[in-house]
Amino acid sequence: MAGHVVMPTPTERRHQLSYRPGDAVPFTTAEYDVDIDHLIADDDSAPVQVAALAPLVPHLPKGRAVLAVQATLLLGGRGLAVGVTVHHTTCDGAGSTHFLHTWAAAAAGAGHRQLPPPQAQPPVIDRELIPDPRGLYDMYLRSMPPVVSQDGFEFVLGKYQDPGEDKALATFTLSQQLLQSIKSAVADEAARRGMVTPPRCSSILATYGFIWSCYSQVRRAKTSKSNNTSYFLFSVDQRSRLKPPVPDKYFGNCCCPAIARAPTDEVAAGGMVGLFAACAAVAAAVEEEVREGAQERWDACVARVKEAVANGTLSVAGSPRFRVYDLDFGFGPPAKVDMVSVAKTGAISVADARPGGGGGVEVGISLPAATGDMDRFRQTVAQGMAWLL
Repeated sequence: MAGHVVMPTPTERRHQLSYRPGDAVPFTTAEYDVDIDHLIADDDSAPVQVAALAPLVPHLPKGRAVLAVQATLLLGGRGLAVGVTVHHTTCDGAGSTHFLHTWAAAAAGAGHRQLPPPQAQPPVIDRELIPDPRGLYDMYLRSMPPVVSQDGFEFVLGKYQDPGEDKALATFTLSQQLLQSIKSAVADEAARRGMVTPPRCSSILATYGFIWSCYSQVRRAKTSKSNNTSYFLFSVDQRSRLKPPVPDKYFGNCCCPAIARAPTDEVAAGGMVGLFAACAAVAAAVEEEVREGAQERWDACVARVKEAVANGTLSVAGSPRFRVYDLDFGFGPPAKVDMVSVAKTGAISVADARPGGGGGVEVGISLPAATGDMDRFRQTVAQGMAWLL
């Protein structure tokens, strides 16, 4: 994490993560004259302007660094914001959040509360654990756009403050009660349709289905032109599914995309029709990726992702399994965790719900505020929750 990305050369055709003496993680301390109440809304779904959050996010410096950290003291000393930016070539979300848990535990010291067993395990850093008999590395590399210069590989978050962005970030908490209602509704609808085996509907899949359905309704209402098929893309961790399996705390990228597809008219229909279509499609996408022999489909992975992206897919970042609200550097867990990058990528973020609310899943989404998109999405989510509860 203190090193940098090295581009391929005529003698070494693979990207490398290299550490040289003197390399270090850029760590910035700052003060911000914004009150914490301006960054954490009282209403769970009340949006916060991305422009207000952007100064808390560190940029990766030139030179292909892979990690940057910023600690910002908020107005009146009422809060401390810790911003972290990680280059995805280094690791996936499971790896980066485990790094944060490890760092937090070291900072808190031995006298502080112990991490739960999954987070307490040390990271495993050994690329040779990943078998690649099919030559997927070279296959995926050929599909990437050509890099015209060393600086062309830089990962830049972009200027969220740009006029015209005008994006807001809102968080929605899907309670355990709501998630159970979604599961029951999907099971009842499957029975009504005479399905012998109902779609698999865990809490996270129920979350995906509900949010995708709400998003599709808003998107269809906004434009008269829509594709016949809607797509929803999320990651499936492959650590336990590789042969042989990779340790749970393998530090690197070890996930593949699952792509749900559904007729737009169905997933955007609203009510039970839209919810069932979305949940069933998400469940089918999971089954497609975890079934025996699924790894042989990875050859066409890039083509499938490009197809989905070309048609306006909604994608996911994060996971409730990462336990971001368990992070404690010794001065208490975070009051709020936001993934500001979704304002640039267009993805939604998912995380475990904040403590004290009875559990559930937090979903973050960034939409333009001036166009009314965020208001329409909030209204659609509220209507869906009222119908289910």
